[in-house]
Amino acid sequence: MARVKKWKRPWRQWLKLADLPFTPVDYAERLLAWYGQAGRDLPWRNTRDPYRIWLSEVMLQQTTVTAVIGYYQRFLQQLPTVGLLAAASLEDVIDLWAGLGYYSRARNLHAAAKMVVEQFKGRFPEEVESLQKLPGIGRSTAGAISALAFDLRAPILDGNVRRVLCRLFALQEPPRSASAEKQLWQWSEKLTPTERVHDYTQAIMDLGAMVCVPRKPLCSECPLAEFCQAHKFGLELELPLKQVAKQIPTRYEVALLIDHQDQYLVRRRVADGFLGGLWEFPTISLTEGEDPEKKLPLLLSDFGLKGDAEKIGSIQHIYSHFRLKSIVYCKKMEHFPNVSAGDNCWFSLDKLKNIALHGAHKKVLDKLLNNGV
Repeated sequence: MARVKKWKRPWRQWLKLADLPFTPVDYAERLLAWYGQAGRDLPWRNTRDPYRIWLSEVMLQQTTVTAVIGYYQRFLQQLPTVGLLAAASLEDVIDLWAGLGYYSRARNLHAAAKMVVEQFKGRFPEEVESLQKLPGIGRSTAGAISALAFDLRAPILDGNVRRVLCRLFALQEPPRSASAEKQLWQWSEKLTPTERVHDYTQAIMDLGAMVCVPRKPLCSECPLAEFCQAHKFGLELELPLKQVAKQIPTRYEVALLIDHQDQYLVRRRVADGFLGGLWEFPTISLTEGEDPEKKLPLLLSDFGLKGDAEKIGSIQHIYSHFRLKSIVYCKKMEHFPNVSAGDNCWFSLDKLKNIALHGAHKKVLDKLLNNGV
């Protein structure tokens, strides 16, 4: 970052909110003109239905457009209205979400639908403040729903918009820091126009997704290149600044694959807990350095089993606040007592591929498939 040191004044003092290097009107006109020519045609674009817009916004959190389209269409085929979503069971919603990941979104979606039906008589509120009262809807998602469904002036700050603004104003600090967050929201508020808010909101998201991309921004195609301070100072590839990665703890477990005539035992996690409502293979926790062979008999005894099990390897999976390491064993049984009552079920491999296993146990399943045990 040697180029930064050549500047005569600190960047944050030089570029203040009241001291924009362009006018918001010129900025909006250029962005909207570009959007009219280059905007994406997506399944949720040609609607003002807040239910469909909300569903797309939630699905798009931490997930690519390409991955979302099929899920969005299938979800609406099964649950085309907020009332039907509210009436569905949480288990059915999670199963419908299977494969999309970040399953807390599905749980919040279900809870929010119930609130819309019970507290808002089935009609989505229009204002950002009211939308934020619904589970899983933060300020940016609320702004997107308000702008896209109701054409109300509401700023947004999703990942694409955050990156555009960081480069547009050459923000010289990690974009998730408290001070950066405050500044980015101020810029987003300042730049959001009073007219054509629906189109503007789509346009700035598209710009981040199509042109101002993370690694190699297409500055030659950008309608805002003349305004962009990162482009002006050759900082396009350096901004936004990277967050300092936090150290996360590691947790350990033994995972057991019980094979009874090519059917495998899985169980559903408690709905209101961590990874609630998702499926998993039977497990038992380990402390760091503990011998899994000593814990395996305890896990087997939970199902009335004894003897040995074949170790087929281990997997690691990173969740948001910890890393999970699973040591995986497989136990083949010719005869086995009925344990299908309650949350335990027997599934074939084909069924296992399609249920909502949580992330770590998707890898456990891959281990099973790759070992061919």
